[in-house]
Amino acid sequence: MIDRLRAVGTAGLSTALRKRGYHDVFIDGVRPLAAGMRLAGPARTLRFVPFRPDLLAARGGGFNPQKQAFDSVGAGEVLVIEARGRPEAGTLGDILALRARYRGAAGVVTDGGVRDAEAVVATGLPVFASGPHPSVLGRRHVPWETDVVIACGGAAVVPGDLVVGDADGVLVVPAALVDEVLAEAEQDGIRDAWIAARIAEGEPVDGLFPMNEAWLTRYDAAG
Repeated sequence: MIDRLRAVGTAGLSTALRKRGYHDVFIDGVRPLAAGMRLAGPARTLRFVPFRPDLLAARGGGFNPQKQAFDSVGAGEVLVIEARGRPEAGTLGDILALRARYRGAAGVVTDGGVRDAEAVVATGLPVFASGPHPSVLGRRHVPWETDVVIACGGAAVVPGDLVVGDADGVLVVPAALVDEVLAEAEQDGIRDAWIAARIAEGEPVDGLFPMNEAWLTRYDAAG
């Protein structure tokens, strides 16, 4: 299923989700740290709260929730970080990226910044973020809790939701919908590829995209 989600991509999945009333499943404001990065997998979550000196003193040091999340993310999972869309501080760096990579994580999505961006890219771990920033976590955030429902880039993320990211962005597929949404997106992709082939042959768009009855008949006949 994960390979199928990665192959379909976010554009096809977004259409199927929109038909079911899911218009706010996009993690806005994030982009891959390097071209060609893709990810798909079930979500693990990590939430930061705004910086406050007493809270940072209580929860920011030692084996804090940020380190716990990176040290426990499982093979094939996507760690999704709520940083309230604040790009002015790093939410992970190369050491934590290496740990997630070693554990087999499918990737990381954060609506905050990333330190050591070039070194993070070099780990081979797919990371989607608001962009690079050299500051440490504590400039804006306190690591607070893991494996709870979070908001990342304007989207609610429930642990176990399927997270998919590619060049178009990142979206969240509720776990209960993944089978039907994926099957529909795959069929839509086959249809769109057939339409694209006709357009490449010189056919006009009118009546073909979307297909009218005549074109639907030809499409059905083509198998």
